[in-house]
Amino acid sequence: MVAIVTVLFAFPLGFFLRNRLAAYVAYIAIFGYSFTFQTLYLLRAWVGDNHTAFSADPDKLPLSYLAVTGAIYLVGFLLITLGHRLGTKRRSRTNAVDLEATR
Repeated sequence: MVAIVTVLFAFPLGFFLRNRLAAYVAYIAIFGYSFTFQTLYLLRAWVGDNHTAFSADPDKLPLSYLAVTGAIYLVGFLLITLGHRLGTKRRSRTNAVDLEATR
């Protein structure tokens, strides 16, 4: 779920918002909501004896889950930065045509 949210929102936030900080804050809010929902969904499955996301041992920390979601989080920030650079380049591009004949 967080991967889908990252792909759908990170680049467009960076591209369309002029303020990069606003894009980062919006992404943090969207990611935080979807991360909470995803964790709740996986935790409910774990309680119901589905151990594909988390280990069966409740004392073992889910470091692989932390690593994967952390990597997705960082990719989102990179996509925002890329989108912001491309959006700034597109907005600052001049559309004027030089009509003066060159000799």
